[in-house]
Amino acid sequence: MVWFALFFRLGSLPLLQPDEGRNAEVAREMKESGAWLSPSYNGIAYLDKPAFYFKAVALSLAAFGNNETAARLPSAVFGLATLVLAYGFCRRVYGMRCAVMAVIIIATMPLYVVFSRTIIFDMTLAFFVSAAIFAGYRAEECDGKSRRNWYLVGALAAGLATLVKGPVGFLIPGLVLFVFQRIEGRRGVWKRFFAPLNLLAFFGVTLPWFIGLSLQHPDFPYYGLIEESFHRFTTTTFHRSQPFYFYALIVAGLFLPWSFILPEAGVAAWKRKSSMSSADRLCLVWAVVVVIFFSLSKSKLPGYILTATVASGILVARFFERAMANPDGKAARSVCRAAITLAVLCSAAAIAAAVLSTKMKSLAGPMDLTAADAEALGRHFTTPVVLLSVFAVLGLLAYFRRDAGLVFVCFALFSLLWFTTNLGAIEVIFNINSSRQMSQKIPALPPETRLVFLECFPSGLPFYLNRTATLFTKEGKEITSASNYILFRLQNDLQWPANLKPVTNFDQWISRRNQEIYLITREKNRSRLEAIAGVQATDIQPLTPPYIGVLLKAP
Repeated sequence: MVWFALFFRLGSLPLLQPDEGRNAEVAREMKESGAWLSPSYNGIAYLDKPAFYFKAVALSLAAFGNNETAARLPSAVFGLATLVLAYGFCRRVYGMRCAVMAVIIIATMPLYVVFSRTIIFDMTLAFFVSAAIFAGYRAEECDGKSRRNWYLVGALAAGLATLVKGPVGFLIPGLVLFVFQRIEGRRGVWKRFFAPLNLLAFFGVTLPWFIGLSLQHPDFPYYGLIEESFHRFTTTTFHRSQPFYFYALIVAGLFLPWSFILPEAGVAAWKRKSSMSSADRLCLVWAVVVVIFFSLSKSKLPGYILTATVASGILVARFFERAMANPDGKAARSVCRAAITLAVLCSAAAIAAAVLSTKMKSLAGPMDLTAADAEALGRHFTTPVVLLSVFAVLGLLAYFRRDAGLVFVCFALFSLLWFTTNLGAIEVIFNINSSRQMSQKIPALPPETRLVFLECFPSGLPFYLNRTATLFTKEGKEITSASNYILFRLQNDLQWPANLKPVTNFDQWISRRNQEIYLITREKNRSRLEAIAGVQATDIQPLTPPYIGVLLKAP
């Protein structure tokens, strides 16, 4: 089940832009250049995130080639490793049965599945943050040398988490453990947290990278600490502002179907907080602190609360364990209510999907799809309608049989089957938001041919074509959707990077070039492209909407 959730057809979907296309290209350039300290994107310094995750992807590309599977493999491996951590923690504290259920619950939460299969930092960060929290918890259960060693493991994990995504790597485990230890009433914890050996381990991991990068790029300390970290949390500069209740919606939708049980599991845990185990309190604090912390942030994305899936999964597993142990108890009744909820929602969704399948052409405009894409998506509606109907029946069966075990099986299979049986529909959506189809329409380009973008930047295309591009732009906004540091640099540095050129210089540059180029722009620039292409009697090639391209031979 875990293998299907994390690894099944890992590379079948194209790279989603901008994030996957950008991150895969940064890793590809790191592999090609061997510049492990300072990542680059399209040949330009990319300091939005530390280099650790890019190194992992670059090593995977070096081992398995430049393809989607290799690029996504590190996230899947760290997703598996995080499940191993959860399993080890639960088996030691609760026993084998709870450990297995917790792993299945976490691995079948849609949020966890998505980020285990995406070329993005969050799953790697979740692994090290979870390791730091589990190590900090374990340390306080020990004495003497064992306590020191566990704290040392936690400090190293927090340091590595910082190398993945910056200060949040140590802030989250530190905050979770601080609140937890205060609730536990332990004294002197902070002295043990900040023991000299722990600080030496943490800074021994992070300072060499920070100092080395700062020497190469003197503007990095200000950008990394102030712009990328402090301003991201406190301002709306990054255009990711969402209402305070945003993460309540994320938990409800992306923890499905386990989110049907999570509220009652949390309330039940809170009511018995005085008698609950220390490990239960840790998980409750962990889930609540992470959600509240990021709800206070001005910048919100679903992946920020990824580690909450670990804590929530363990709490739900504990709830199911009680339900199975006492079929007539309150927990069992709550689980059965969740089953009927699933049945009702699946029935409603099946009806809605059946109706929508007949109206896809008329919905193409509102959904911002071409008629062909809408029709292709509509052909894939049969599978979800059947699947939703089956789970509606299973939910009703589990409810009337009052069988918590059947509810668990039904919930575990829901997300897994929903993803694996609907890959065709998912691929249609990914193709619309990926550069893979565009790369397949572009003719094979010899190494000496230069790739040029005019006022556009399809972020995954450099990865698929194995080359960087020259971008003609007014103010860099095309590439800054993938890198805020590049925008920061353009605003503070009079000299533009080599691969970025002012669009006002485009005509002059074209007239003076001495090599073959493949030029890509948007449909709105067709008249300008025709003026250039007409001189050379070449044909403009339609790519994927809204892009067009032309091969211009060397003068």
